[in-house]
Amino acid sequence: MPRQHVSLFWPAVSTCVAIAILLSLGVWQLHRLEWKEGLIARIEARANTAPQPLPSIEEWPNLRPEDYEYRHVTLTGTFNHGQEALVFQPSGGAAGKEPGYLVLTPLGLKSGGYVIVNRGFVPMDHKEQSSRLAGQLQGETEVTGLMRQPETRGFFTPADDPAAGHFFTRDPGLIAKHFGLAPAAPFSIDADSTSFPRGWPKGGATTPNLPNNHLAYALTWFGLALAALGVFAAFARQRLGGAGQ
Repeated sequence: MPRQHVSLFWPAVSTCVAIAILLSLGVWQLHRLEWKEGLIARIEARANTAPQPLPSIEEWPNLRPEDYEYRHVTLTGTFNHGQEALVFQPSGGAAGKEPGYLVLTPLGLKSGGYVIVNRGFVPMDHKEQSSRLAGQLQGETEVTGLMRQPETRGFFTPADDPAAGHFFTRDPGLIAKHFGLAPAAPFSIDADSTSFPRGWPKGGATTPNLPNNHLAYALTWFGLALAALGVFAAFARQRLGGAGQ
């Protein structure tokens, strides 16, 4: 075998290994794409179906977020507005582009137990309850909305400070513990707009937060594999061309 061919052996092996890894990553992302599209379809079906009764307290310990996230439910109870928690939001989305708060209020269920209900968004100038009395529903109330898993904390999310009333995540466990509520649901409910038709807060602005970038990731990996092949081809052409001169 000519010397110039021998000199290409290890670069060729390294390139083949790199291409194999990159292709496998691209194929894995395609599998993830199929899984994510199925998940999004299931969630859209849950959110758009007629509301079902809230799972019973006995079912709460065995619920998995992937099985209930965005499930459309109905529940009945009494709000305790004295135990309201405000979760800061940089924008209210459809309810208002300015910064404000999500109003999370414990609902004492008619059947027993507590569920933290995200009643909706209020702008900064409606932070105080006295500025939104029309929305402070009293007595037994029926709520419809979407079941939500606890919100995960990002790397830059400030720490919650319940004692000071500063919350930055929708964490029903933390809020229930702060107010001494038991038994409390491990999920929260995002109320829809029909639950609170008057004044603030404004409900019904929930949008599924399910990024689906797997196709872009797959194309990136496949593109890198093609680039690696091109780099090796250019290298081999230069090496063989130089050796033939």
